[in-house]
Amino acid sequence: MAGGTAEDRLARLGLTLPAVAAPLASYVPALRTGPYVYTSGQLPLVEGKLGVTGKVGAEVTPEEAKDLARICALNALAAVKSVIGDLDRIVRVVKVVGFVASAPDFTGQPGVINGASELLGEALGDAGVHARSAVGVAVLPLDAPVEVEIQVEVAD
Repeated sequence: MAGGTAEDRLARLGLTLPAVAAPLASYVPALRTGPYVYTSGQLPLVEGKLGVTGKVGAEVTPEEAKDLARICALNALAAVKSVIGDLDRIVRVVKVVGFVASAPDFTGQPGVINGASELLGEALGDAGVHARSAVGVAVLPLDAPVEVEIQVEVAD
C-alpha cells in the first residue's frame, strides 16, 4: 500500500468521501462510545440517490453488487469521519457486517461484501483488516441491493 493519509489513498483510487447520508428514520449515521465508532447501516447512496435497486442474483449482478458494497464502505468511512474528524485516527476496523438483498437461489454474499472489505483495505492498509459477516436478506430499505455497517477502534 502506498503511503499518505487514508484520504490520499482514496484520492489515488479516484474516490473522495461523500457527504454523510441523511438518516432514513430515527437514528444517527455513526456513534462513538469509548474507543469505538459504530456506523448505522450504509446504503450505496451517491448524492442521496440509489443508482440501482433490486435483488442480487436477479435484477442486480454480483459484480454490480460488489461495486455497490464498495460505495457502502465509502459512505461508512464518511460517517466515521463525521464523528472523529480524521480517518487516520482509525486504529483498526474491528467488524464489517454486510447485508445482501438476495434472490432465493443466490449464495454469493461473501463475494459481494468483498467490495466493502477490499475498499477498507485499500484505504486503511493493515488497519482495514477485519472480522466480517455477509448475510443474505429478503429486502433492504429503499429496495437497495446491499447495506454495510462497520465498527472501528479509534485513537484519541
